[in-house]
Order: sequence, then structure tokens, then C-alpha cells
Amino acid sequence: MTQPTDIRTEHLRTALSLAASGIPVLPLRVGKVPFGNCRRCTDNACGGRPNMKNAGPCSCPGPCHGWAAATTDSDVIQSGVWRRAWVRASAVAYHPGGAWLTVVDLDNAEAVTWARETLPATQTVPTTRGEHWIYLGPMPSANAVRPGVDIKSTMAYARYLGPGSGTMTALPDVVRALTVKAPAPARPAPQAVTGPAPAGGGPCRHRTPAYLERGIAMAEQRITEARAGIHAAVYRTFLAVLSTHGRCGCLTDTHITRLFTAAQAKGESARHCTNAWTNARTTLGL
Repeated sequence: MTQPTDIRTEHLRTALSLAASGIPVLPLRVGKVPFGNCRRCTDNACGGRPNMKNAGPCSCPGPCHGWAAATTDSDVIQSGVWRRAWVRASAVAYHPGGAWLTVVDLDNAEAVTWARETLPATQTVPTTRGEHWIYLGPMPSANAVRPGVDIKSTMAYARYLGPGSGTMTALPDVVRALTVKAPAPARPAPQAVTGPAPAGGGPCRHRTPAYLERGIAMAEQRITEARAGIHAAVYRTFLAVLSTHGRCGCLTDTHITRLFTAAQAKGESARHCTNAWTNARTTLGL
């Protein structure tokens, strides 16, 4: 059923506002599901979108491929084929991981009570049956990590339900731990990879050097792909990197230089980079 004109306009306006803030968006149809692939993309015949499993390049101009269609490109969002999708859209969704965010989706009152007793306070958005708790920092998505609790971050989408209330805080370890599965009893426990000692003493908590490298690469990509609000995008990226890696001592001058170089390539001055880094450290108490 076609949505009233004012609702269609509001969805598009919301999508453009989010995209301008560096949050990748996509339309949802009735049932809170993405639009299906077009004929030429059926069964991923096109190879898929970047960052998808078994992905390849795809030049499809439409909102195909679910979460991987999410974009911050205002020209794409307002293009003809996307406008036709907005006409049928019932809601706006976004890719949390693409915005360096994690949504803890609490689907009932019991889950909300658990979160209030267990998780650090953060930005909270009411939903139809529960709440979304939004943290700064990406992580793997997973469903049913405990009764009534889903994690929506990388390779997932979440419905946008408004700005909510409260101040967003850095993604805590207690949320990351929800998706960590215990090793199978028949297999030997993985050997920890030692790294530089954190400021408070003790080994680096990251299991492999690849974890840090992937995080820095994602941060560079996040800065490089920012199309608007560069100052805010750089600061949020620095904050996300420091929230994950700032306390264990594994960040080196080389990593920081890579982030500053990516920011300056987008027009940031060295002074702005230094200020953003310092402000992020101050926010996190580092």
C-alpha cells in the first residue's frame, strides 16, 4: 500500500539527515525488511556488494542487498530508483557498524531490566516492545545472545526510531563478551598473543595482531568515505579507536600517523587532528 506523501517525505528527510551525519541508511518495506534484489541481482548474480560474504563489485543503482545497500551518498538516496523505493517504504534503517555503532536490541521488558542491571548507561531509544541501547564502537552482529537480546552492528541493519535520550558511551567489554563463544572442550585453548603492556599493567587483551590492524584499516576507511561532517566523523572515529585500543597500550605512533594522514587527506589540518585526538582521550579518561 502506498504511504501518504507526508510520511514518504519524512522518511527521505530523515535518511538525508542521517547520511549527512555519516550514518549509512536504507529504506525498509512493510514488515521491517529490506527491499529484495532487483532482477539482475537475484541470487547475487551480480556478485554482491562490497563487504558482503562472497562479494564482488555491483553497480546496481537500487537499494538491493539489504544492509550492504546502506549509503551516505545523498545523490544515491535521492536518485530515481531510490525515490521509488521511498514511496513504498515503511521505515528508515541504518547500518550501525558502518557508522561505528553497536545497537543492543532489547526485545522485551525482561531484557530491558537485565540491561539496566548489567550494562553501562548509554543512549537509549524506545522500541515497540523494548529499547535500543546504542554504544560507540563496532563489533560482530549476533542474534539471541541471551533471551530477548540481539546485537546489531557490522553486517546488519537497525530501524531508526529517533535520537532517543542519554549520552552515548564507548562500547564496553561486557557487550563484546556476549558474542564470544566458549571453545569446544575437545580443542586446546587458544594461545594468547602478547603485546605491549597497557598503562595499568598486564598483557594486551587483544587475541591477535590482526584485530588491531583490521580496526585501524576500518577507521581509515571510515574517515576516507565520510562525505559530510568531516570534523565530527574524524572525532567519532578517533573516539571509537581509542575506546577499543587506547587502554591496552597496543597503539603505536605508526597507527596514529595512519589515522592522521587519512584525516588530513579529507582536509583536516594537523591541529584539528591533534585536537580531536586529545578531546577523544579526555572523553575516555585516558
